[in-house]
Amino acid sequence: MYAIIKNGGKQYKVSEGDILLLDKMSLEDKSTFEITEVLAVNNGELKTGTPFVNGAVVSAEVINEGRERKVVIFKKRRRKDSKTKRGFRRSFTRVRITKIAA
Repeated sequence: MYAIIKNGGKQYKVSEGDILLLDKMSLEDKSTFEITEVLAVNNGELKTGTPFVNGAVVSAEVINEGRERKVVIFKKRRRKDSKTKRGFRRSFTRVRITKIAA
């Protein structure tokens, strides 16, 4: 059984027990929350929503919050004495999918 959920403008294919990194949600560790934006559920037969499946809920438990490794963006234009260096670290919430209810 799996579901396709929407979070932060991105879509994730999840099943029970999966661990994934979502955009930061400022929740306490060990807390639970529900995702109601379920685009599709497959439990033997595929149910798709328009855009969301009615009554489908994915329950998740927060493991921790953190930040990923820094991504360095370096641009250099040769022979122009022009260069820029920028960095970016994404903040995330690590969650474990506990239950998929169709």
